Amino acid sequence: MLIEKLFRPSILKRTIFFIFADILLFALSFYLSYLFRLGFYISSEFYAGFYNALPLLIGLKLLMLYLLKIYHVVWRFFSLTEAKKLIFAIFMGNLIFAILFLPFVQVPFPRSVILIDFFISAILVGGFRISKRLLLETKRKPGLKRALIIGANSKASNLIKSFLSNEIEYYPVGIITDKDKMVGTYLSNIKIHGFDKLKTLIDTFKVNSVIITEDYSSKELDNLFEMLSELGIKEIKIARLLGDKEDKLKDIAIEDLLARKPKDLDTSAIQSFIKGKKVLITGAGGSIGSEIARQCKVFGAKQLILVESSEYNLYKICEDLDSKIAVPKLLSVLERDKLDSIFEELKPDIVIHAAAYKHVPLCESNIDSAVKNNILGAINVIDISIKHSVEKIVNISSDKAVRPTNVMGATKRVTELYAQNVPSGKTEIVSVRFGNVLGSSGSVVPKFKEQIQNGGPVTVTHPEITRYFMLIPEACQLVLQAGAMAKGGELFILDMGEPVKIVDLARKMIRLYGKEGEVEIEFTGLRPGEKLYEELLIDEAECRTKYESIYVAKPTEYPIEKLRENIEELLNSDDKIAALKKIVPEFNHRD
Repeated sequence: MLIEKLFRPSILKRTIFFIFADILLFALSFYLSYLFRLGFYISSEFYAGFYNALPLLIGLKLLMLYLLKIYHVVWRFFSLTEAKKLIFAIFMGNLIFAILFLPFVQVPFPRSVILIDFFISAILVGGFRISKRLLLETKRKPGLKRALIIGANSKASNLIKSFLSNEIEYYPVGIITDKDKMVGTYLSNIKIHGFDKLKTLIDTFKVNSVIITEDYSSKELDNLFEMLSELGIKEIKIARLLGDKEDKLKDIAIEDLLARKPKDLDTSAIQSFIKGKKVLITGAGGSIGSEIARQCKVFGAKQLILVESSEYNLYKICEDLDSKIAVPKLLSVLERDKLDSIFEELKPDIVIHAAAYKHVPLCESNIDSAVKNNILGAINVIDISIKHSVEKIVNISSDKAVRPTNVMGATKRVTELYAQNVPSGKTEIVSVRFGNVLGSSGSVVPKFKEQIQNGGPVTVTHPEITRYFMLIPEACQLVLQAGAMAKGGELFILDMGEPVKIVDLARKMIRLYGKEGEVEIEFTGLRPGEKLYEELLIDEAECRTKYESIYVAKPTEYPIEKLRENIEELLNSDDKIAALKKIVPEFNHRD
């Protein structure tokens, strides 16, 4: 244990080691300089100058190396930047030596030795420092996986450096690019090929792994994934530019292939909307509510009032946020008096209503609870916001509100109608409708992941069922963007891209996990209230806004007193389905 502790690396031991090594190398350099200058024979008359100069020269060089923090650099990370600093330190040491020594030297001393010594010192000391790195980079660890890199860029270069430093378990055997000008050139001694050589390289080097460094759109990435899968590639990674705590590589995920990344995201509009404001978020611990809270923090909210009925979910989102701006409030939106007192106390500027029961089968099994929570909860939030003259309310709706076939969708349509028709005074009210978000709690993606990891089967309700998908952060940013542009009374619809067949999603995920041929897909039949195809638009008369990713629907007029009367009847009715159909005539319930 004592010996192990003695040889364990430390900053002090590394510094002492290099100081002693540098003393020897500087002495050798000075001696070699004398030899070169004097024709490899040093006569006795020159030794006095040698011994007089040596301590001062070595001392000045060590001092400069210390001042420029060369002794703080870890051996294996000695790079070009440190090499330039080292050369400068040696140069300054020799220069100061010449200024201090030459005017006062009384013995024979060849002045050109100083210049020769500078070059030899730089070679010896620099070479010594990069020697271990060169050794590490030429010594390949056993068990490395052969990999192709797709993308000739700075991330590919950093990736190769990570391999040379033994930081990743992949050995790059080639680089693939679609940039014709780079084909045939080399990056860190690895040849760059076009995509026409992809199959040849995979077969020649028996490659099973591919690392993608190019920034592709989700559609391009999906096409590339299909191509690589057909060529037998079992492992696909994506390289990222990351912070210190994250991995350099991540597995390609279904979210990468399905994400619809909006090109017209207006972060400046969102920041103007959120910065310096007090934002109250209901359902703040849910998938949407929690991400909206994070986004509001990013865009400079002054205070985040987090209303949530789940203690654990509220705890989780508070852990993610700065305690200085997060104000947790544990209550349900059905607790009207408590909610009112929060508005009275904290006076929010913006309200984002994300609290709702959203799982279709559960809402079908608990119709009374779904109606009460989704409709009465939204009414409470809207009415109290109007009472306290909140600047703006953003009511989050769903694509299931379009010609609804289930209770969840019908309740969301009722809240849209209420938000559009209630007299709002100084308060601007807007609803935002979008489809499924990837990875939200209870959604199909985490469900499929669990089923695949458990060996299957993956259960799909119908071979033709389709859904729209978007990443949670992107959906939430567009929600805030829609809120920023709203003037009051609008129903905004987010463009979710192309619908995805769920069975295709299941097959793709099985391939992603390398379980093709092992995990089966089982069709279970449509569940109560479930549609084959979700819709985002009510009809073809929807209008585009200045943003391609956001549409605005025509307002639906519904006299507010009549709507309130019908909602009251609904809440007290024994036949909730019939009462919902009275408010939402297009509701075609499928049980």
